[in-house]
Amino acid sequence: MIRILLFLLVVFLLGLGFAWLADRPGDMIVTFNGYQYEVKLIVAAVAVTAIVAAMMLLWWLTKSIWNSPYTIARYFRVRRRDRGYQALSTGMIAAGAGDAALARKMNRQAAKLIRSDQEPLVQLLDAQASLLEGDHEAARSKFEMMLDDPEMRLLGLRGLYLEAERLGHREAARHYASRAADVAPQLGWASESTQEEKVERGDWDGALKLVEAQKSTRHIDPSAANRRRAVLLTAKAMSTLDSDLPAARQAALEANRLAPEFAPTAMIAARALFRQDDIRKGSRIIETAWKAEPHPELADLYVHARPGDAVLDRLSRARRLQSLKQNHPESSLAVARAALDAGEYKIAREEAEAAIRMQPRESAYLLLADIEEAETSDQGKVRQLLAKAMRASRDPAWVADGFASERWAPASPVTGKIDAFEWRVPVERLGQLIEQDEEVSQAVRPAIEAPSKPDADMVELASELGESKPPPPKAEPRKRQEAAAPPVTDAVTEDEEPRPTRLPDDPGVNPEEAEQSQRRFRLF
Repeated sequence: MIRILLFLLVVFLLGLGFAWLADRPGDMIVTFNGYQYEVKLIVAAVAVTAIVAAMMLLWWLTKSIWNSPYTIARYFRVRRRDRGYQALSTGMIAAGAGDAALARKMNRQAAKLIRSDQEPLVQLLDAQASLLEGDHEAARSKFEMMLDDPEMRLLGLRGLYLEAERLGHREAARHYASRAADVAPQLGWASESTQEEKVERGDWDGALKLVEAQKSTRHIDPSAANRRRAVLLTAKAMSTLDSDLPAARQAALEANRLAPEFAPTAMIAARALFRQDDIRKGSRIIETAWKAEPHPELADLYVHARPGDAVLDRLSRARRLQSLKQNHPESSLAVARAALDAGEYKIAREEAEAAIRMQPRESAYLLLADIEEAETSDQGKVRQLLAKAMRASRDPAWVADGFASERWAPASPVTGKIDAFEWRVPVERLGQLIEQDEEVSQAVRPAIEAPSKPDADMVELASELGESKPPPPKAEPRKRQEAAAPPVTDAVTEDEEPRPTRLPDDPGVNPEEAEQSQRRFRLF
């Protein structure tokens, strides 16, 4: 477009100049070799212009003839290159679609038309075609050849990393990822795998440097980077808490500053502060995390912040924690545990029952059973509560990739993924899915179903205590199930043998057998 405008401008200026000369007539006299030539000025200007144009045309024609071999060669070279890129494009599309035959065919055509050192995509198409054909050895060799080319090095490392992951060679995959992360830390796959390796080895500082590199290159969201730093700093503080308390405190406080509502950061920061007798600051950290999401470990740490406190002082601290998050089962359970330790059984029972009303789960029933045993020693009620605990929903736990743990960890033990643990309820207990597994059902079902016949020992005990109904015929004692004792029912049908309408409590249970019974009820 610019050239056209320049051409029109030159033509306009020439026309304007000739018009100006035509309006101003004049003669031009030229003396040469004794002759005198006289012409009009306009004629002389046209002649000069024609001579210049002829010289330019002659120069262009001479130059074109001189450069014609190169021009012809360049034409065929460009045509060949265009055909090669067309084949390369078709091959890449075929590789993406999974057409191995067409991808290999187009790769051969592209390799003939384009040199691989000039176009790296030819090598990539070759490797992709080998992968589609199932020739992984050839693909790995091609990826290894790419390592010698600085432009293709990252692509080769990526290919070798994926091949190592496919074969399950975790160490080799992390080796390639580490090499890629050294060159380009902004690569997510490389930095993630390298961080997992460093976390597994306990190299917290190295993992933190990678996070900083990702954050500086803006290839990771700042909030995600802060969360990752908080997790790594928490793990670093946990590993150095016993050996280097000042460094652990510094790392824990920085982690808590980045994620103040994350329970593990609050717990490790509070522990470090409590060890240095900074009870007030540690308590504030726990209170902040408790308001966001109550956690039983936070409650235990808060209540036992001062080892020398009396049990009533611990109950008061539990009450303080409950006031920060009311109408929550963890708050009620924290007060119930503190009240049980203090011997305030009424308060403990009320809070435990309140927790059950809000969320009936295993720990609440077990705590209520402990309260019942401590207050009344009523083994019948204790066993009833233990049976309810066995059937209740599980308590929340740290879960990552299907693995449930009582303690938080910075990475998943299954996949090695960082920050994989979540505080949530794991899959339901095996006893609630027992009907789907016949083998387990045969072992556990007697412990969760009511017996068809009453225990002979219980019937004899009822007759000794003066029950109104006559005892049933003497029968062989049923073998006790190892899983748990069966629950007692109050009513009987017409088809069943006579049994007492209401069985009394069993005051004759041996305390050791009761403890074993309680342990048997806990399937998990």
